[in-house]
Amino acid sequence: MGGLPAGPRGTGVGRALNVRVARRPARSGMAPRLQLEKAAWRWTETVPPEEVTQEHIEAAYRIGLEPCQRGVCRRNCRGNPNCLVGIGEHVWLGEIDENSFHNIDDPNSERRKKNAFVGLTNLGATCYVNTFLQMWFLNLELRQALYLCPSTCSEYVTGQGIPKDRDYEPQTICEHLQYLFALLQNSNRRYIDPSGFVKALGLDTGQQQDAQEFSKLFMSLLEDTLSKQKNPDVRNIVQKQFCGEYAYVTVCNQCGRESKLISKFYELELNIQGHKQLTDCITEFLKEEKLEGDNRYFCETCQSKQNATRKIRLLSLPCTLNLQLMRFVFDRQTGHKKKLNTYIGFSELLDMEPFMEQKDGVYIYELSAVLIHRGVSAYSGHYIAHVKDPQTGEWYKFNDEDIEKMEGKKLQLGIEEDLEPSKSQTRKPKCGKGTHCSRNAYMLVYRLQTREKSLTAEIPSLFLFTFFPGCPYEFVSLEWLQKWLDESAPPKPIDNTGCLCSHGKLHPDKISIMKRISEYVADYFYRRYGGGPRLNALCKDCVVERCRILRLKNQLNEDYKTVTNLLKITVKGNDGFWVGKSSLRSWRQLALEQLNEQDDDADQNNGKMNGDAQNKGSYESNEEKREEEEELNFNEDLVCPHGDLCISENERRVVSKEAWKKLKQYFPKAPEFPNSKECCSQCKILEREGEENEALHKMMASEQKTALQNLFQDKCRPCLGSWPQETDELYIVSQFFVEEWRKFVRRPTRCSPVSSVGNSALLCPHGGLMFTFASMTKEDSKLIALIWPSEWEAIQKLFVVDHVIKIIRMQTAETSPESTLFDSEPKLCPECREGLLCQQQRDLREYTQATIYVHKVVDNKKVMKEAAPELNVSSSEAEEEREEAKPEGEQDPDFNQTNGGAKRQKISHQNYIVYQKQGIRRSTRHRKVRGEKALLVSANQTLKELKIQIMHAFSVAPFDQNLSIDGKILNDDTATLGALGVIPESVILLKADEPIADYAAMDDVMQGREHFIITL
Repeated sequence: MGGLPAGPRGTGVGRALNVRVARRPARSGMAPRLQLEKAAWRWTETVPPEEVTQEHIEAAYRIGLEPCQRGVCRRNCRGNPNCLVGIGEHVWLGEIDENSFHNIDDPNSERRKKNAFVGLTNLGATCYVNTFLQMWFLNLELRQALYLCPSTCSEYVTGQGIPKDRDYEPQTICEHLQYLFALLQNSNRRYIDPSGFVKALGLDTGQQQDAQEFSKLFMSLLEDTLSKQKNPDVRNIVQKQFCGEYAYVTVCNQCGRESKLISKFYELELNIQGHKQLTDCITEFLKEEKLEGDNRYFCETCQSKQNATRKIRLLSLPCTLNLQLMRFVFDRQTGHKKKLNTYIGFSELLDMEPFMEQKDGVYIYELSAVLIHRGVSAYSGHYIAHVKDPQTGEWYKFNDEDIEKMEGKKLQLGIEEDLEPSKSQTRKPKCGKGTHCSRNAYMLVYRLQTREKSLTAEIPSLFLFTFFPGCPYEFVSLEWLQKWLDESAPPKPIDNTGCLCSHGKLHPDKISIMKRISEYVADYFYRRYGGGPRLNALCKDCVVERCRILRLKNQLNEDYKTVTNLLKITVKGNDGFWVGKSSLRSWRQLALEQLNEQDDDADQNNGKMNGDAQNKGSYESNEEKREEEEELNFNEDLVCPHGDLCISENERRVVSKEAWKKLKQYFPKAPEFPNSKECCSQCKILEREGEENEALHKMMASEQKTALQNLFQDKCRPCLGSWPQETDELYIVSQFFVEEWRKFVRRPTRCSPVSSVGNSALLCPHGGLMFTFASMTKEDSKLIALIWPSEWEAIQKLFVVDHVIKIIRMQTAETSPESTLFDSEPKLCPECREGLLCQQQRDLREYTQATIYVHKVVDNKKVMKEAAPELNVSSSEAEEEREEAKPEGEQDPDFNQTNGGAKRQKISHQNYIVYQKQGIRRSTRHRKVRGEKALLVSANQTLKELKIQIMHAFSVAPFDQNLSIDGKILNDDTATLGALGVIPESVILLKADEPIADYAAMDDVMQGREHFIITL
């Protein structure tokens, strides 16, 4: 039971690497990070960039800082790369944090006692997993085979006098089990957390699974994982320990032909119904079955169906025999599983020879584990394991974190008190010596009796990595080291790309988030976890550049005064340089921002290494910042789009050579334009062309406005509802075309001219019209514009028309308006029109986050949907605000409409047509009505959910609400709003019986009602 001293979480499996730097006398109080930053670059005040040496570079990277000592430094010094205190090493140094046991009087009670087993934490409903883990852990052959299994990185680190390290890093399922076994063997805590193993399997910690099914699936998964190993002792361990063979034997009664179907098994599933002893269950499992009547067997020899017998013959048995007692069976009457709580007797020694086909072997088995389910239901309860220590022969009770030795009167295998009293308590039968009876045991595990000495499973030794002065060193991020020490998840490959400078080396600004380790340790890390690039070189170029920048910062104020005085001097001749006026006004701020640019870039990348990506919000904000900086680059305000000098002299001025030389020190990449430089020739040409185009556009707008005066001013427009007597035909264009054309006529210099009339958007793919005459007089009237014949002639001259659409009045013998017939060219396409209407109806039934209105009827006053906007309109905004006061987080759609209800619908192309159904909205804008509130709903939510929304809005309990829409009563709480005919912009009438004033009371009533429904 002993083992190597390791941390309380069992990190003595390979992570306990003592990474240390050269020891110097430690100081009691390390300076803050900003002070360390300032001290690292203080030498730049006296050293120019061209005189930087290796000593200055090491000072910038803080190589000479003293490492901190444990007990003196309370937390990790982020500014000191040599401080390796407080990064999570207390776990693998075997310490227990006393503060983490604030609910425990004596933290030492959490320590593992000598020669005691280690428990497993129950993560919610994972007790069934814990019982199997403890049982498998005490199978020494399985444990040793797992220890021999190498990691996926099949390279081992060796050292002088140190044996090979076996990698127990959990990456695959096999390695998770391997690592967990190592923790159970060597942890200093009395229990450990198996969450890494459970998470790797994808198990739901809040739901109890079928324990027997879990055992089968995991063994299959483990066998498949180990089958890829080269070592046969590892590859075949599952088959050697748990796999046996039996044959389904069928014998024809007519000819005596015998057929065999050989199959492997990992456990025998035994029926316990109607039996009292384990041997009876095995006998029934092997008993002969008759195949008669409809169930007759087709004999290959007889070539016909014959009566036959079928039975199972055991051919070979494994070293570990798992016997599943089928306590959980399907109840045909209830349609659910139920638990059989009958007693089954079993002995500590089991002779399997009478059940074998071949009688020439040794088949004496010893009981090694009993898995128990406490509880009367098949869907709940608690799992416990009674397991025998193979080294001492003593029995232990494993109950999650608690482990108890079973001896004396406590040695009653398979006996555990029920969590709930059963309706029919069966009296326990008497058991003789060496036999036991259990009504809760669901799995019995027997081990083949052997005289060989018990195996001892050993974990490979640990490594101690040391770092001495003068040894080569490298850097790795503090974040990665902390994740390496944290056992909750396996470390990712080392990713150093986020801390590289432009020269491919460690950026000096990243030193605050890096730690210095020996090259020996770095070799181990990269061999085991991979990644890169390796940071084993300091960047002289970055240090020299930073030295230049810091020195410029110090002299910036003095240079600003010098440049200000030089700008007062008048430049004569062509000796000066052009500089943008905007750049001159803000050049000191621009210089300061440019000097701080490296610091800003470093801050953006801090903490974004080792596979962690930037979040979208910070990325976008950084992009916006970069765009602003690009707009503010010095002297780019006088650069034209062609990269030459802009033509506007009002935006630039001439400065002297001396002033330009000073500015170039801060902006070496700034565009340079001598005083003699000519303006951009392309810009001059474009300026002339622009003036000509503006004049042409003004002329076009004036001509079109004159030709279509009434259309522009929206005067004397024809109407389909009252057809004009002076014409028998009207033309149609899209309203979108009219609006875009009006924009151009109003602002010809700012808007692009409209050259064509795109009527194809009003037609279906077959070229047919998508509107009926009736719809164009109502809901579709906003999508079209009617054109007089005289206007149409002008339009054809001024624009390119793709399709002509017109409405024709047909003359009839009767003169009454009701008898007038109308036709269209092109004709209406009935199929596409019908499809459009169907799609609209589907959309109305499949909406999400749409607005409806609930109107509360007071004193039995009926408020109809069509009349609601005209009744009780509030005239005072203050009164409306008081009436519509809402809790924080809610918004009133009447004051914050995003539906665009008052906006015109536009048509840009065929797929962009938006049609409005008649009756969806009561007006172009919903008007505020007293006693009415807007709610956001979806078509798939139920009426009950809507009533709860109404309860919060009107303080009326759901069972006091009487709802109706268009005279139809809404009373089916389980029906969806779409099924009830509630569409966007609908008005639902609410009549309250007796509203409850106590808001909290309503919530209590609702919760009580839901509980009542659930219990029913």
